[in-house]
Amino acid sequence: ENKEEEQQQNQRRLSFKCVRSFRHKISEDNWRRRQGPGLEPGSKEPEEKKIALELLETEQAYVNRLHLLDQVFYTELMKEAKNGKTVPEEVVKMIFSNISSIYQFHAKFFLPELQKRMEDWSCNPRIGDVIQKLAPFLKMYGEYVKNFDKAVELITVWSEKSPPFQELIADIQVCANLTLQHHMLEPVQRIPRYELLLKDYVRKLPPESPDQDNAEKALEMIFMVAKHSNAAIAEMERLQKLWVVYQRLGLEDDIVDPSNELIKEGPIQKISTRNKSTSEKYLFLFNNMLLYCVPKVIQVGAEFQVHLRIDVDSMKVRQELNDTQFPHTFLVSGKQRTLELQPPRLPLQKEKRSETFKTAVHGLETGTPALKTEELGRRAPQWVRDNLVTMCMRCKEPFNAIVRRRHHCRACGYVVCARCSDYRAELQYDRNRLNRVCQECYVFLTGHVVLEDREGKHKGILEKGAAEVSGKSLLCSSLQLLDKNGKGGTRGWFVIPQDDPLVLYIYAAPQDVRAHTSIPLLGYQVKDLPQGDSRHLFQLAQSRQLYTFVADTEELKRRWMRVMARSAAGITRPEEGEDADSCEEAD
Repeated sequence: ENKEEEQQQNQRRLSFKCVRSFRHKISEDNWRRRQGPGLEPGSKEPEEKKIALELLETEQAYVNRLHLLDQVFYTELMKEAKNGKTVPEEVVKMIFSNISSIYQFHAKFFLPELQKRMEDWSCNPRIGDVIQKLAPFLKMYGEYVKNFDKAVELITVWSEKSPPFQELIADIQVCANLTLQHHMLEPVQRIPRYELLLKDYVRKLPPESPDQDNAEKALEMIFMVAKHSNAAIAEMERLQKLWVVYQRLGLEDDIVDPSNELIKEGPIQKISTRNKSTSEKYLFLFNNMLLYCVPKVIQVGAEFQVHLRIDVDSMKVRQELNDTQFPHTFLVSGKQRTLELQPPRLPLQKEKRSETFKTAVHGLETGTPALKTEELGRRAPQWVRDNLVTMCMRCKEPFNAIVRRRHHCRACGYVVCARCSDYRAELQYDRNRLNRVCQECYVFLTGHVVLEDREGKHKGILEKGAAEVSGKSLLCSSLQLLDKNGKGGTRGWFVIPQDDPLVLYIYAAPQDVRAHTSIPLLGYQVKDLPQGDSRHLFQLAQSRQLYTFVADTEELKRRWMRVMARSAAGITRPEEGEDADSCEEAD
C-alpha cells in the first residue's frame, strides 16, 4: 500500500514539471520588471518605443500567468474532477469561467501581433492599429470579472469541503510561488493596465507620429472595454447587495426580483395621527417600490417584517405640515395608506431624504394634503392630526371631550364630529369595505342625496379655512395675542390672505376651517416695542383700539411689522423681493 501511494505521488509530481518550467517567468520579483534592449538605463530610444516594449514584455509575462491558470491549474483540477476524487466538474468550470478563451486569444493573437510589430518597428513604428483591431475581443473579460468573487468563494468553500482539492491546489501553489487566488486576480487587473500604458504611449507620441490617430482611437476603445468591465463589477456588486437586503426581509416571493435596484434604506420616525407620538420604523426604497418595515424583536431569519408596500408608480410625496411639534415631516402616500414620516436627524438629513424621494417619484407635491376629487375612495388619505384643529372641519362646531369628540373621515382624512361622520361608504383602496366617512364624501361616493338642515346658510366672513388661506397668503405663522394687561393671552394661527390683504384672520389652529376673529388693518399704526423678558413684542394701534402681539423670533416680528404696515396703508400687492406664499411652521 505504501508503494502504491508513493507511485501516485510521483505521478502527480511528474504532472507538475510544466509548472516548474515557468517558475522563473512568473516570480513576484521579475515578472513585471524585465527589460528589453529599448529599456536599458540610459537608452536613447524614443519614449514611445520604450512604452511599446514595456507593453510587449508585460504581455509576455501575462500570457505565462494565463498559461499557468488554464493549462496547469484548470487542466489538473479537471483531470482530478473527472476521476471523481476532488470536486464536481461543474464547480471547476465555474471557478475558471472563460479563462481558456482569454488565454487562447492572448497566446495566439494578441502577443504574436505585438511581437511582429516590435520586430518591424524601424520601418513601421506603430502599435495603435494592432490594439484597435483586437480591442473588441477584450470584452470577453466582462464575464470573467463578473464571476471573480463567486470563483474565489467556491475555492474557499471547496478547500474546506474536500481535502484532496485543497491538497492539489497547495501542491501547484508551491511550484507557482503565489496562491491560486493571486493568479486569478491578474485578468481582473489587466484591462486597467492596458489603459494606463496606452495613455502614456499617446502622451509621449510626437505630433507628427503616424500612429497618432490609431493610438487615440485604440485608447478610446480600451477605455470602453474598461467601462464594460467596470459595469460587470458594478452589476455583480449590485446583485450581492440586493441578495443581502432580501435575506434581511425574509426572502418573500413577491419582493425578490434581481432586476430591482436599491436606492436608499434607513430608519425613520412614523408619526401617529391619534396620540401625537412617534415610533421607529425602517424604509427600503427601490426603483419600483417602497417597503415600510418594522424591526423584528426576535431576529431569527429575517431582520425586518414588511408592513406595507407602496408601488413607486402610484406613490406621491408631499411637503411637511406646518407643525413645530414634529418639524421637517413629509408625507408618502400610496393607494392603500398614507404615512407621515420624520427623519431621525434634523434638518440636513431631512433635505437629503426628501431629495432621495424626489428622484424616485415623478414629482413632489406641495401645500395641503387634501386628495383630488377623483381620488376620493381610491387612495388612502392623509389624516389631519387631532392637535391641528379645534373645531369640526365640516360643521365648524368646536370640539370638546364629552359631547363633541374627534373622528376621521376615511375618504378625505378630515377631522369631523360624530354627527358629520355618521355615514358609511365603500372605499376602493380598502377592498370596497364599508368605512366611516363625512357627509360630503358620502354624497360624492354613493350619489345619495342627504337632507341638509344647514342648506342655504350664507358663508360668513370668518368661514375661510386656515389651510386654504395659508397656502395663498402674504404672511402666516403662529403668534400670541396678549390681553389688555399684557400678561396673558391666547396663541393662535394668524393669516393675511392674498385675496383679502387688508384683513388679519386669527384661527385657533392651522387646520381650522373657521377663523374666530378678524381685524381690518386699514388705518392702523404698527408700533415696535422694546424686547422685554426675551419676548419679541409689537402693536397695532388705532384710536382707542390696541392689540399687542408676541412673535417667536425677532426676524419673524420684523416681517409681520412690514406686512401689516403695508396693509394698514392700503398697499395690497406683495413687497418686491418678498415671497407672497410665506408661512412659518405652526405649533
